[in-house]
Amino acid sequence: MAFSRLVPPISVDPLSTQGLRDEVRQFLDDQRAAGAFTPSVDAWLSGWDENFTAALAARGWLGMTVPVEYGGHGRSFLERFAVTEELLAAGAPVAAHWIADRQIVPSLLKYGTESQKLAFLPGIVRGECFFAIGMSEPESGSDLASVRTRATRVDGGWSLTGTKVWTSGAHLAHAFIVLARTAPLDPEHRHAGLSQFIVDLRGPGVDVRPIVSMNGAHHFNEVILDEAFLPDDMVFGAIGDGWRQVTSELSFERSGPERYLSTFVLLAACADRMAANAIPRNADLGRLVARVTGLHHMSTAVAGALERREPADIPAALVKVLGTVTEGDIAEFADLQDSPDRIFAELVRAAVDQRPGFTLRGGTNEVLRGVIARGLGLR
Repeated sequence: MAFSRLVPPISVDPLSTQGLRDEVRQFLDDQRAAGAFTPSVDAWLSGWDENFTAALAARGWLGMTVPVEYGGHGRSFLERFAVTEELLAAGAPVAAHWIADRQIVPSLLKYGTESQKLAFLPGIVRGECFFAIGMSEPESGSDLASVRTRATRVDGGWSLTGTKVWTSGAHLAHAFIVLARTAPLDPEHRHAGLSQFIVDLRGPGVDVRPIVSMNGAHHFNEVILDEAFLPDDMVFGAIGDGWRQVTSELSFERSGPERYLSTFVLLAACADRMAANAIPRNADLGRLVARVTGLHHMSTAVAGALERREPADIPAALVKVLGTVTEGDIAEFADLQDSPDRIFAELVRAAVDQRPGFTLRGGTNEVLRGVIARGLGLR
């Protein structure tokens, strides 16, 4: 059997973004020296810091791919990839703008109306407009075709009723894009009849309730929609085309460097302590570094495919599966070491706490293995 290529070829000269990477590293050094942030694991999900986001916006590092006519900088996906990879590797607090910059921007550019682009893109670029995602529901996580939130046609727009869960940052964000049913479920065509809407998280009929983790952290939420009215101009894309739009959007969510760099600061801490003989030498550290290096190349290749506007849902799923497993293995490796200092111990604790979510968010790895199998023609 001849298998199709799962990861696109790399056609990027790494030196092309080296100057930009050096600039970001200097910025991060200055921010740390000024006490602006303390490196942490999983900071892209839990590190909400609007001041840090504003500092990035001032440097032109938000909305990098947004065209100039919408307030952006008209730069490439590969330049954006270089900036985001450096921010993640440093454990910087980027959660406030992460979802908006990562997937709302390209989705708006692809499916948004002109008025929606003008309403939201400039604010995202300035670091003043924050988004969440309204996909998962109770008993409907990775199987998005089973969502039960319904949008009913009413005079002048739509009425949305349903519940979304695990909605990161919804208590602080301004809006989220909701996947809802606009037609009854057809068992023979489960992906039909889905549509997307831009919902004001602070509007009437919207109730945001905190989901507090066992460690006391709060970044997840449950969002109850109770006949929330959406005018027609907040329909996102085409009615009935929600599944195709979501699949495209998930390529941006699953393929990025956050899928293998959530625990990179902990990996770097292990290397530092091992070099100083604070923890025993162990060849498994090198194996983890090699895996992260391979994932860096894979994710770079996907960024190149997105730059060329090529389909990337299958390679994105592969990066997500392999990357999140590696993140968890880094946490496990560090947890086996005797914590040589308080900072190391805190990083380990946070990584172990967050580990269960690595392979769940963005689609469970079990489901994504099925996506990869289809890409190989095995199912």
